[in-house]
Amino acid sequence: MQRARGVGRITTKLRDDATHLQTLYQEGCAKIRLPHTHDLSLDAVLINTAGGLTGGDHMRWEAEIAPGSRATITTQACERIYRSTGAVAEVETQLKVGADAHLDWLPQETILFAASRFQRRIDIDLAPGASLTAIEAVLLGRDAMGEEARDAIFRDTWRIRRNGRLVHAEATHIDGSGPARDNPALLAGTRAFATILHFGPNLAGRLDQVRALLPADATAAASVTGERLVIRAMANSGLALRRMIVPILGALSRAGSLPRLWHL
Repeated sequence: MQRARGVGRITTKLRDDATHLQTLYQEGCAKIRLPHTHDLSLDAVLINTAGGLTGGDHMRWEAEIAPGSRATITTQACERIYRSTGAVAEVETQLKVGADAHLDWLPQETILFAASRFQRRIDIDLAPGASLTAIEAVLLGRDAMGEEARDAIFRDTWRIRRNGRLVHAEATHIDGSGPARDNPALLAGTRAFATILHFGPNLAGRLDQVRALLPADATAAASVTGERLVIRAMANSGLALRRMIVPILGALSRAGSLPRLWHL
């Protein structure tokens, strides 16, 4: 059967205190667009022209942010992971952030349809003085269809290094089992969840700022460990999750706001 394949890659350069595109590579169903901005940073929009992923599809995204540069990378829409006959859909992401550069990695949510199989790996290398705000959010099933996607399988691996030293690692496996979906220590029966990571100065102040933005009844928490701020959030619907995380992302992003594609 025909499968979707895509590779997208960008690198930046700094010229006259503004961030510019250095190289752009696109292959297969991976496309990258660069909308005009009104500041000195660079915005990139990742597009999967296949319209979604299913078993056997493979996407790879790469970005290298030059020293001193500022960039925001988002997606055109939510990524949809469709039903699979057995094979796994895969997405690999590799990001490099140069010395004293900043990257806002802000893809929109990934939606797992019923019977989907999805595996994702994210590798990020931070140079000395580099800062980062990154999110990955997942919706289990389609809200409008009332799906819970109990038969979906999701595997996620993060590795973040600072100057070659491992500073953050996590691995997630979620299926339809009771321990994975209903245990209070895991998803507690919710269908939407997100992880936000922030590396940068004044983490204690950032932590207070984030906690002040969390609703009193939110299923979410924030903490600082080592040189990173970690926020975990869960909700019963994609809309409820987005309402929770948008103010946090706006506060942590370098621009102080989200890309226009994020606004409903």
